[in-house]
Amino acid sequence: MDELTGAICREIQLRNSYLQNRKVDTVYFGGGTPSLLGRKQISQIITAISDQFSLEERPEVTLEANPDDLSSEKLKDLWDVGINRLSIGVQSFQERYLSYMNRAHNSHEAKQSVKEARRMGFENISIDLIFGLPNQNMEDLVADLETALSLEVQHISIYGLTIENNTVFGKWEKDGKLQACDEDLSATYYQEIMARLTTAGYDHYEISNFCLPGYSSRHNTSYWQGIHYLGIGPSAHSYNGVSRQYNVSNNQRYIKAIESGELPHKLEHLHAEEILQEYIYINLRTKWGVDLTHLKNEMTYDLLAEKGQLLRKLEQQQMIVINDGILRLADNGKLVADKIALELLP
Repeated sequence: MDELTGAICREIQLRNSYLQNRKVDTVYFGGGTPSLLGRKQISQIITAISDQFSLEERPEVTLEANPDDLSSEKLKDLWDVGINRLSIGVQSFQERYLSYMNRAHNSHEAKQSVKEARRMGFENISIDLIFGLPNQNMEDLVADLETALSLEVQHISIYGLTIENNTVFGKWEKDGKLQACDEDLSATYYQEIMARLTTAGYDHYEISNFCLPGYSSRHNTSYWQGIHYLGIGPSAHSYNGVSRQYNVSNNQRYIKAIESGELPHKLEHLHAEEILQEYIYINLRTKWGVDLTHLKNEMTYDLLAEKGQLLRKLEQQQMIVINDGILRLADNGKLVADKIALELLP
């Protein structure tokens, strides 16, 4: 860990010009399990960032963590070094699903990690939940949602389970040991999620993300709004508006390259059509929607002219809403967001 931390700090130095003197508003420790890092290592990285970049007065500094990592001592260390937002990978509050997903924590630890974090002073806590688990019923889903609401967390990210090839779940499905959640049932679950969380006062600001007023993830929102970002460490991605680059995923290759003063990354130049497609696909998932004027004037794509018949059809089906030149998904449309996005692309 010390070796990797040193390489990360060195990369921060090597790439201090990437953001072109823009002030840093968010820092996010994620992708993997950064909560395994000790106080000293996290502190070293935060110090390297503040040494090389100009930070806004109150940056959002998030760390992803598993509930079983968040002891009282660990939480105090995180708070002391400057972490002010936690994203806790709860997944479920029910023992049988945690066991099924081979999670290291149990239900008590999941709830206790949130309570202890609040006791330590954290006032911006997000939890991740998964729905559409094999054999999950509506009663199970509602129980998870009610537990999350009882904990009064500021942010909830909730994702439908997807089963990928070359994973344990993928093999089980192939062997007939697991049956994926039916699409219609998954849609029913998602409608229940939207109804319960919005009724409880949460803002549904992105397909999979809900927050209490003022607690949207500033970091993730910057991705969705196309703000430039710098990714540091193995597998990290960066974006500057015209290109995307991503680091090698192998830790040892990454460390060796950085120690030699090299940046072990691949560069992908984005064409105008790719930037346009990403804008539609990403913004359609958010409450801010797709700005039709911006599309026409800045990206030379007149969506109303090109897809007028489709847009009228989607409005009649109550899939989309267009107000003041902004196209947004209606609740029905959120169930098939990817399909609609593909239909809208040139």
